[in-house]
Amino acid sequence: MTTDEIEAALQAAFNCCDAASCPLTDTQKQILLQVVEQIQGNHNSRVSDIANPLDELTSEELEAFLQFVKAEEEENRTWKVQLLNDWLLQQDSGKVQFIRQSYGLQWLNRVESYHFDKYAYFEDALKLRIGDRIEVCNALWEWVQDNGPCQREWVPCMVIQIEHISNGDDSVTNCQIRFYSGNEYEIQGIYEWNRYNWRWPKG
Repeated sequence: MTTDEIEAALQAAFNCCDAASCPLTDTQKQILLQVVEQIQGNHNSRVSDIANPLDELTSEELEAFLQFVKAEEEENRTWKVQLLNDWLLQQDSGKVQFIRQSYGLQWLNRVESYHFDKYAYFEDALKLRIGDRIEVCNALWEWVQDNGPCQREWVPCMVIQIEHISNGDDSVTNCQIRFYSGNEYEIQGIYEWNRYNWRWPKG
């Protein structure tokens, strides 16, 4: 399982605990999530697939795959889950059927959210969801300079709330995050004017 899949399973377990009136504390949840991150970090350091698996696709395959991912995300569906469902149910995946035929499950499991960062024209296709791990830049709350005393630093956190606000023709997305210390912070315009102040974690 990927880190995202493990964390999604943990989030489901947290919800089940809440429903059973046995909620975990925020500290307990953070400890479990940090342990998963450490285990995955150790695993990833041993895996030799550091290269971006998307680079293995031909230009035609890459274009078809990115279009598929974008379409699924716009419908608020998780693209990887949709592909896996097709495979499990022996259904044709249309223009991305080549993924199953030529690359297989091993390749699919190597693809992580941060691999899409390389393709700048595609960066907004992967929308954030509650429970996603991201890294945010300290430029959000303090003055930073590339060559100054206070430089850019990246801090891991988790998305806990997403709010889309529409005002006529204009719309903005605000995002509430929680740091592993337990502190929370709201990022306004996370896709609009603050896109360069967050990134998907690598590995």
